[in-house]
Amino acid sequence: MELTHIEHIGIAVKSIEEQLPYYEGVLGLKCYNIETVEDQKVKTAFFQIGQTKIELLEPTNEESTVAKFIEKRGEGVHHIAFATKNLEDALQEVEAKGVRLIDAKPRAGAEGLNIAFLHPKSTGSVLTELCEHP
Repeated sequence: MELTHIEHIGIAVKSIEEQLPYYEGVLGLKCYNIETVEDQKVKTAFFQIGQTKIELLEPTNEESTVAKFIEKRGEGVHHIAFATKNLEDALQEVEAKGVRLIDAKPRAGAEGLNIAFLHPKSTGSVLTELCEHP
């Protein structure tokens, strides 16, 4: 599997608006995109740092996985995402190595990425996302 870079770090927050002063005012980052991903029940905000991004994830529904994460663990780092050139091949490879998949097939994510998650029980308790730019 060829990973090209850390695509982004996902951070679960209760409110993107409440976090903007920290990321923009304190860290000096610029939010360049805010969008809602309906099927994942989240609103996202992105900040670019070199080749890597920070993705803030705000739940839009109490039943979203991000809302459940915040309820159980509080706000904070939710996942790390790695970019790969061929997501389907990467999924086959990690599954062949015994990694449990949350997504057996790629699906649409924020910013038009194709994404798939690996189960934290197979990744040292770190929710891991693999993604591919279309």
